[in-house]
Amino acid sequence: MKLLPLTPDGRTPVRALTIAGTDSGGGAGIQADSRTMALLGVHACVAVAAVTVQNTVGVSGFHEIPPQVVADQVRCVIGDIGIGAAKTGMLASTAIIEAVAAVCGEVGIGRAGTIPLVVDPVAASMHGDPLLHAEALDALREVLIPMATVITPNLDEVRLLSGVHVTDDGSARRAAEALLELGPRWVVVKGGHLRSSDFSTDLLFDGDRLHELSAPRIDTGNDHGGGDTLAAATACALAHGYEVPEAIAFAKEWTTRCLKAAYPLGAGHGPVSPLWRLAEG
Repeated sequence: MKLLPLTPDGRTPVRALTIAGTDSGGGAGIQADSRTMALLGVHACVAVAAVTVQNTVGVSGFHEIPPQVVADQVRCVIGDIGIGAAKTGMLASTAIIEAVAAVCGEVGIGRAGTIPLVVDPVAASMHGDPLLHAEALDALREVLIPMATVITPNLDEVRLLSGVHVTDDGSARRAAEALLELGPRWVVVKGGHLRSSDFSTDLLFDGDRLHELSAPRIDTGNDHGGGDTLAAATACALAHGYEVPEAIAFAKEWTTRCLKAAYPLGAGHGPVSPLWRLAEG
């Protein structure tokens, strides 16, 4: 695959910011975001929104960071370092979502500003453990998603946000249309969880242009962090100046390659792995 350009030694690389929760098992969350950003040659800045207690078999708890502290992390990074794109992941609560939306508006992150924003509306872990308080769904819909350059929900998150249960191409299109009404510039309906298909097909839609991005389904149970990896790779490509369709296409290819390199870990689901990049240079 064609990769993003690397910055020569001693030069400042492209920067991207992840605003998300940690994963103590290292498979998803900020750890997955930072791994992908680093192996794509992008300097990763972070704003920690929550600290999870989790391993490969599940999430047993999480601690929310005070909303003002989350916002201050974003503010201080933008004020000193500057970024080319940002992404959100686990934000846990209404108060954190509102704080993130407010600071993003303040510093020019989002569709009304100059810095693209990828919103990965994380609501639950792959094991079904909640990572977002139920009442915070309204804040996602009404406060943060309208600011997004692109949103990247999985099928469970699509159902929670739009009420549409995706089972085929037609329902995926209806879901994309419903999600677009919430206000983002672009919507990705990811098909990775539609296990009945031999292909993983993602639908990208902006109200006028409809793109289908398909890849053969990788037969692996080690897919922890796949959604984070896609969103992080999208942010990296946007930070390099890609338009959204090209950024999503790149991220889809990157994530598929990382799924091929996924490895077992612990007693549950291992992570998708960008470590293959080390061997290929």
